[in-house]
Amino acid sequence: MTPDESRAQRLFSDNSGVWLPPPDLTVSQWADRERRIPPEASAEPGMWRTSRAEYQRAVMDAVSDPATERIVMMTSAQIGKTEILLNVIGYFIDQETSPILKLDPTLDMGQAFSKDRLAPMIRDTPALQRKIKDPRSRDSGNTLLHKTFTGGHITIAGANSPASLASRPIRVLLCDEVDRYPVSAGTEGDPLSLAMKRTQNFWNRRIIWVSTPTILGISRIEKAYNASSREEWCVPCPSCGEYQPYAWERIVWKDRPEPVMVCARCGTEFNEVGWKAGQERGVWIAANAEERRTRGFHMNAFASPWATWKNLVEQYQEAFRNGEEELKVWWNTVLGLPWENQEGTIEAETMETHREEYPAELPDGVLVLTCGVDTQDDRLECEVVGWGLGKESWGIEYRVFYGDPGRSEVWNALDDFLSKLWRYRDGEQIGLSCVCIDSAGHFTDEVYRFVKPRARRNIFAIVGRGREGMPSVGKPSRNNRRHVALFTLGVTTIKGALFSRLKVEAPGPGYCHFPLEAKNNHRGYDAVYFKGLLSERMVVRRVRGRETITWEPRSVGIRNEPLDTRVYATGAMELFNPNFEMHAQRRARKATKSAAPRPPEVRKTPERRPEAPEKVNETQQSEPENAPKAPERRAKTPRRGVRLLRAGMRF
Repeated sequence: MTPDESRAQRLFSDNSGVWLPPPDLTVSQWADRERRIPPEASAEPGMWRTSRAEYQRAVMDAVSDPATERIVMMTSAQIGKTEILLNVIGYFIDQETSPILKLDPTLDMGQAFSKDRLAPMIRDTPALQRKIKDPRSRDSGNTLLHKTFTGGHITIAGANSPASLASRPIRVLLCDEVDRYPVSAGTEGDPLSLAMKRTQNFWNRRIIWVSTPTILGISRIEKAYNASSREEWCVPCPSCGEYQPYAWERIVWKDRPEPVMVCARCGTEFNEVGWKAGQERGVWIAANAEERRTRGFHMNAFASPWATWKNLVEQYQEAFRNGEEELKVWWNTVLGLPWENQEGTIEAETMETHREEYPAELPDGVLVLTCGVDTQDDRLECEVVGWGLGKESWGIEYRVFYGDPGRSEVWNALDDFLSKLWRYRDGEQIGLSCVCIDSAGHFTDEVYRFVKPRARRNIFAIVGRGREGMPSVGKPSRNNRRHVALFTLGVTTIKGALFSRLKVEAPGPGYCHFPLEAKNNHRGYDAVYFKGLLSERMVVRRVRGRETITWEPRSVGIRNEPLDTRVYATGAMELFNPNFEMHAQRRARKATKSAAPRPPEVRKTPERRPEAPEKVNETQQSEPENAPKAPERRAKTPRRGVRLLRAGMRF
């Protein structure tokens, strides 16, 4: 062999990884061979093992199947959805280099994913280290939201950010938590449709939708799953061998030392260990086996190796005690199923059962007070609400201040009311912890002027937004003429929680108490108030091509200010975010201290000492009348802080 031939052979051998086609691996095989789990991202760091959660294998390998274009995962939490997406990303970086887009509900969530999950995987997986340069090197092409590699790149975008969805061809589209996407990315339209259009240039595109569902009939992932192969993860019965999914309706825990599941065929009961012993033999069974282009997978947390049945049942019992709002969350995140809203409209007459006589201005269960204020053209309306453990609530007082909000008199009256202290029957008094005032309408500047010097008292301006999926309280903005902190309330979210609590029938977590009206103690909770509180109903409308929740008036002519003020008071509670357990302990200590009998005070009469006779020095001369006197000492003036404390003022 000549030197030139030898040199060419070495060159070919050293670069064979570039010239030769990639090995014929599926995503799960690549993960088992190459993937490393970083210690900060998992309780089980080290080499990836698909056998640890066998149900993940078919989902990942569907991505490698040429016959499959779309994969839909409607699942619970705690089953490894994010790890599956990370394995898909690693596979397309190392084996089939392609342009990739990872779409999250918000840009902040995308940044957190890149920093906390993607970057550690690249750092600890040698096969990926060689493909993506260190971000500290110059011109590495490795930024937080955009990482390049030979033959492709990965871009991380937020569904709420139109700029992050700028035109760029994409072969692999990973959509995480699609049910949390906004209806529109700014003014550009549906973010999911915008992202899908970017894959049209690729005949071998891969589109993956992953999400826990939300509400039946509205959930986007539910509709996509119903149009797919509809596969369920099934395991064999330890007794008869019948394959069946983990079903909540067959889980039994009452009068059992531990939860068991009943076989759908033979009726035999087995505990968690018995059923999960067959996980390695589990299979995905499709209800629509003919559909191969779109594979749909559903499973719940009872199949997860990282969740115990006992803990999941305890979560259900706690959610059931806390009311429909938390039960819905458990249904979505544990069973991976859409929640079916309970039909039926609450009538004002049913609120009569929620009315009771309070023993004092504040019932004993109240731990925190908040207030919501609504601005109208000729008045201000507000409600003070008391909150206790489990977000149990008490209506304390509803007030209307008539007058032109453009003049100071009505605002001074409101300020006096917001400065009031409310009293328990043991004499203890508390004030408002947080106040939200609606700044929309014709008196925005007046609201800003009122709240700016009172921010230290947690009195804030708010604006309500009815977009579905918004959090109860958003981050504050100071981009306004007075540079005050302006908070955005997700009124659709708050109204949904409020009406769920109004349906709670027994006192306890989530229950809403209201006072009986007395002749000498009118708190403002009359028939007009309850009609206003229940003045709207939830309906589903098709907006910009997709179903969404809106709240509409039940009838014409009923004013909704009581509903708005209760929503703002609820937003104030969420904004203040109290530690109810800590407040309950403090209240219990004070109640115990005030109830303890005080020992009688014994006063001792001081003994009078005999006065010593004055000693006169006969040699001492009397001072002349015109002798100069010693200057008198002036009393020290207390410092400003002391003066304020003596005057009873707060800083």
